[in-house]
This record gives sequence, structure tokens and C-alpha cells, in this order.
Amino acid sequence: MLEIGKFCELEIIKKDEKGLFLDGLNLGEVLLPKREVPEIYEIGEKMRVFTYKDSQSNIMATLKIPHGQLDEFAFLKVVDIAKIGAFLEWGLDKQLFLPFPEQEKRVELNQWYVVKILLDNEDRLIASTIVDDFVDNEELKVTEGEEVDIIVYRITDLGYLSIVNNEHFGIIYKNEVFNTLNVGQKLKAFIKKVRKDNKLDLSVSNQSVKRFDEFTELVFNKLKEDGELNITDKSSPELIYAEFNMSKKNFKKAVGALYKKRLIKIEKDKIILL
Repeated sequence: MLEIGKFCELEIIKKDEKGLFLDGLNLGEVLLPKREVPEIYEIGEKMRVFTYKDSQSNIMATLKIPHGQLDEFAFLKVVDIAKIGAFLEWGLDKQLFLPFPEQEKRVELNQWYVVKILLDNEDRLIASTIVDDFVDNEELKVTEGEEVDIIVYRITDLGYLSIVNNEHFGIIYKNEVFNTLNVGQKLKAFIKKVRKDNKLDLSVSNQSVKRFDEFTELVFNKLKEDGELNITDKSSPELIYAEFNMSKKNFKKAVGALYKKRLIKIEKDKIILL
């Protein structure tokens, strides 16, 4: 069954002055406009297209790749605001409509928002910024250690609140991230822990290799506080132990791990966080 708003492979059945007509199965014939028809094609071959409804509610196909598809979250820019709502740029000629009732609060022109892509009651693709309506942690479909897709939704005092697999909320704690994440950023993560209340702790790297050991993390957190350290791997064991409560050997390993990840610069008398 063909769904509007998703990628699919459809068979070319004929051509006329409007473009190519594709077999849309349960939706009937679907038009790929003339402006998008490739130079080389054959009747009967299949094409990978994205389907949507145009302003006249005709089902259309496009070879362009939108920044999100049905039932996904995307980070999109407001490019126009009209009397009935806002319009978002999402990679297609036809902008994505964001009705006023689907705005958690009024959006602003040229600003970016995390939105859910959905269908209205006439099967037209629209967006919504009311994220809480579409995210639920009551019945989890993920398990600890599982790799997941996330989009960063909001930055809080604790860390990066993210949407997991377009279904759940999870958080990446700030002190466990070694690079700044941005709202709207999509990346792979892992379920670090499922809490008793079904809240999800996330990690941006695999459990088996992802974490710096406790000594590296201690040095890194100190660098994040001060920006630099007046202690190096040439400093005395006594000074290192007094500052970090660790041996010089463990300190050198921690500094080496941070250096390999290009997170620090080592100078003669200090270490600088990059």
C-alpha cells in the first residue's frame, strides 16, 4: 500500500506533455512533472520518488529529497507567515504548511523549529511544533544498549533532551558529551539506561568503547571548568595527585586519550582545551 509523504519505488506507465505517470497502486496514477523527468528512462522501469499532494490536492511525485518524511521529526526554517499559518522550507518546491493550531507558540519568520511531519484530515502533509503530542515514554520500544536515531530537541541545564526513533524522549547529559550538540542535530546514539520511570539516558557512542575512563573524564571536566591546566605530564607525581587524586601514570594516559581525540593542545607548561 502506497503512503503519501514517504519514499517509494513506482513503475513508469506512460508519458505525455505533463511528464511521467507512475503507477501509484491504491492511489491511482501519480505524476512526475515534466521539469523533473530525467533524460534517460524506460516505460516499465521503477523510479524511487517521494509523494505528496499539491495545492490542488493532486497526488504528485518528485525526485527531490525533502528534509523529512511522514511521521518523522525535522528541523525546518520558517520562510513565510500568512493569515492561516506558517510555511517551512523543506527541500521541495512546495513548502510545508504549519497551521496556527499546530503551533505550540507562534513561530517567527526565519527561525528554525523541530517539527513533526504528519497528514491532515485531507491527507495533505503538514507540520506541528506541539512535540509532546507525538512523543510517549509509557510503552518503550527500545532496550538498553540498542543503537537509535535521535534528533536534539531542546538544551536544558542537565543536557540535551532528544527525540529517540521519532517516538520517545531521552537525554544526553552535558558532562558526558565532549563536543557541543545543537538543536535539530540528527545523529546516532545508544540507550545507556532505561530508568524505572521509563526515562531514557542516552550516550552518543557505544557502551563498550564510548566512555572515557574515570581518570580521563576527571581531567576533561576540570579543563571544561577552567579552559586550561597549569599541570602537564611533566609535572611532579605529588602535584598531580594533589590536584586529581590519581597517579602520574593514569594522568598521562588521560591526557594522551584527550590529545588523540584532538580535544586539547599540550604546551610546555600547560594544557589548553580546544
